[in-house]
Amino acid sequence: MVDLKETEANPEKQFFEQLDNVPAGMLHLMDAGLHAQPMAASHEEGTNRLWIYAKTDSELVEELRKGHTTAHFHVVGKDHDYHACVKGTLRENNDRAKIDQFWNPIVAAWYKDGQDDPTLCLLQYDLQDGEVWGSTGSSMKFGWEIAKANLMDDQLPDVGVHKGVTFSHAA
Repeated sequence: MVDLKETEANPEKQFFEQLDNVPAGMLHLMDAGLHAQPMAASHEEGTNRLWIYAKTDSELVEELRKGHTTAHFHVVGKDHDYHACVKGTLRENNDRAKIDQFWNPIVAAWYKDGQDDPTLCLLQYDLQDGEVWGSTGSSMKFGWEIAKANLMDDQLPDVGVHKGVTFSHAA
C-alpha cells in the first residue's frame, strides 16, 4: 500500500521506490506521432536519470534521432494505488560501462548477440518534473468517500494525494 504521507512529503523518493517495484512503464516521445510504449527503466542511484534499452531499428529511436527528445514516462504502482507521469529529456548514450551496469537476463532476451548486438541502443532519460498521485488502499475509505460525495452536492471524494515534483539535478 502506498504511503500517502510520503507522497506528500517526498514524491521524488517515492517515485523511484515505486519504479523499482514495477516491470515497466509507458514511454511517450512527445511530438513524434507515436503511441506510448511499454519500456523497462533502470534508475541510476544518486541521480535523476533512468536508463532504457531500445533497438536502433525501432520507430522510437528513429524519431529520437530526428530530434524528438522530450518524453513522458508513466508509472502505475503494482497495487494500482500509485500513478505518476514524469517528463524529461531522452538521448542515446551507448556508454559501454552503463550498458554493462544495467544489463540483466530480461534485457538479454531481446538481443540475439547480447551486448554486442548491432541493434542495441541505450537511452539516457534525464528527469525534469512530473506529477504523482497516491490513493488509499482501503476499499472502506474509498467507498465512504464515494458515498459521501454522491450524497453531498459540494463534496468531492478525498481518496488520496496529488503532488507535483521537480527533480533535483544531482549528477
